[in-house]
Amino acid sequence: MSSTVDHILQNYESDNAQTKKNLHKILMHGRLGGTGKLVILPVDQGFEHGPARSFGVNPASYDPHYHYNLGVEAGCSAYAAPLGALESGYKTFKGKIPTILKMNSSNSLFNNQRAPDQAVTASVDDAVRLGCAAIGFTIYPGSDQGMAQMEEFRALSREAKANGIATVLWAYVRGGDVTKDGETAIDNIAYGAHMACLLGAHIVKVKLPSDFVENPEAAKVFKNIVTKTQEDRVREVVKSCFDGRRMVVFSGGGKKEGGSVLQDAKDIKNGGGNGSIIGRNSFQRPFDEGKRLLTDIMDIYKS
Repeated sequence: MSSTVDHILQNYESDNAQTKKNLHKILMHGRLGGTGKLVILPVDQGFEHGPARSFGVNPASYDPHYHYNLGVEAGCSAYAAPLGALESGYKTFKGKIPTILKMNSSNSLFNNQRAPDQAVTASVDDAVRLGCAAIGFTIYPGSDQGMAQMEEFRALSREAKANGIATVLWAYVRGGDVTKDGETAIDNIAYGAHMACLLGAHIVKVKLPSDFVENPEAAKVFKNIVTKTQEDRVREVVKSCFDGRRMVVFSGGGKKEGGSVLQDAKDIKNGGGNGSIIGRNSFQRPFDEGKRLLTDIMDIYKS
């Protein structure tokens, strides 16, 4: 136990010893172990975008073992994936990296702009059977289905915590009357992150916010909040996560230049965020290049 990790775990006052043990497992694993920072490898894009769009640019990544290996060799804090992908490498990689079972997913064949939704595709029993440290779940605040998703998470989170398993909640604002620019608006991102904390998530995942403010009532307040730089906006999201009492990591989004990904990591670090959850920007590159990018990100968080 590092003093930094001990301080973080003290913020989770109601959790049982096994849940804290699983949070500890993630926080102490890999190159960032003990620092309080996280770099998680998520690979659920096959569900979201289809296999060719996700893996065709790097055909070796069609194999789920590729992603397990990438997470292990890069020294990631954890590997998050849907049920079938985790099952495919369970025996080979057992104990080599903490795993997060992604419990729900959407797909690009389903296209309801007002009511984007995700199907529950796994159970807490699956997470127990696979020795997962956490479950992952997505909600879409703003969607006409958002309320039902929150109720689904409430039930799954309660069951997971009873079994000593931590929770990671993806909070992606979209649907309903949310505009495209509003999906990354600073007021909406901070609002979604705060709702994730209120729902009891141990770790919150959100997109990096822009300087746009969508809600007119929120704009009246944000006139007095500094959001000019990405670092400023990360700091505001951290405040929204119970003033840092809950961990928040930021998604890498679609594939972009490595320098931009590294600048994001610097801004997250300087803004007080807990780290990155990087998928396509790592596994859509050749293995050694993706591994190097992940380790470079970790070096920023360690510096």
